[in-house]
Amino acid sequence: MKKIGLSSLLTFICVFAGIPVLSQAQQNQPLRLGVAGLSHGHLGEVIRRVDRGDFVIVGVAEKDERLRNANRLREKVDASLFYADLEEMLDKAKPEAVIVYESIYGHLQVVEACAPRGIHVMVEKPLAVNMQHADRMAELAKKHGIHLLTNYETTWYDTNHEAYRLINEGAIGDITRINIYDGHQGPFEIGCGKEFTDWLTDPVLNGGGAVIDFGCYGANLAVWLLKGEKPLRVYGALKRQKPDKYPEVDDDATILIEYPSRTVQIMASWNWPMNRKDMHIYGSKGYIYQDTPTRMRVYTNRKETTPEPPALKAPYNDAFYYLKAVVRNEIRVEPYDLSSLENNLWVVRILETAVKSSESGEAIYFD
Repeated sequence: MKKIGLSSLLTFICVFAGIPVLSQAQQNQPLRLGVAGLSHGHLGEVIRRVDRGDFVIVGVAEKDERLRNANRLREKVDASLFYADLEEMLDKAKPEAVIVYESIYGHLQVVEACAPRGIHVMVEKPLAVNMQHADRMAELAKKHGIHLLTNYETTWYDTNHEAYRLINEGAIGDITRINIYDGHQGPFEIGCGKEFTDWLTDPVLNGGGAVIDFGCYGANLAVWLLKGEKPLRVYGALKRQKPDKYPEVDDDATILIEYPSRTVQIMASWNWPMNRKDMHIYGSKGYIYQDTPTRMRVYTNRKETTPEPPALKAPYNDAFYYLKAVVRNEIRVEPYDLSSLENNLWVVRILETAVKSSESGEAIYFD
């Protein structure tokens, strides 16, 4: 019997599944990337990488004329590639994937435009402002067979992945508690641009304040570390500690997620005296303190060590390498991966429940 090579087998699988098969030359071409919106403060992520060569920006859509004509991406992308209308950009530029720098509320509209055209989408965290939007986005993604990914800065932290590995090896025993700390001094305090803060501090366009902006990081990590385990209930405490600056949304949020045998506490705030995205994971045999993207402390056998986590390798070390590899079918998005749709549907569910809990003053049980 003639043996079938791996590449031939993958080709057969893709054809059978209805997935377009690219030649090797096409695989090596830069990813054709569209940009939807220019108001997000994370726009610098694409600007810093645009000259790298793994993707090429073929179109940019921004409805705000002032922002469309005066933005940092103008220095990198020809003026002829900027459009006022998203659908016109999609039809003329024909991107393979679109990255979204709109308000969180605007994510749904982008998916509604991209999904029927077979264009993959990566949004900035979180996936959606509420479950109504999230469910609709998921329905469209599944119906039209597109990837719908969510990008978090913490997805690319060496320490988070080393913590995940150590937990799976049983280094600290069974997880009993996870405390996750995220936030900074506040968007106004750190100098975020007006185009960003106009929607970031809007209860409709952002879905909330710090609870959405930073609570999503903790929920995302918890779902991943616990492999999608279903919570028993969620309790949320949302505060306005600076109502003169943030009168419409919370600026400090505590989310308590109870599981059958463990507790996750997420402390998300625009009131920390410093920038932070760190995490304490406690187990029956020790603990892991993820202090920074590259520094961590591990306590086992009655001794604390400071191991150096191995650097993540491409395409798992960068949102744009990862997006290209997913779109080109070079890697598979596993259920409850940090960027996956399954994970991020749970993130929105947890955040929405925390907001409702804060309004009622009571913990809310999951059915």
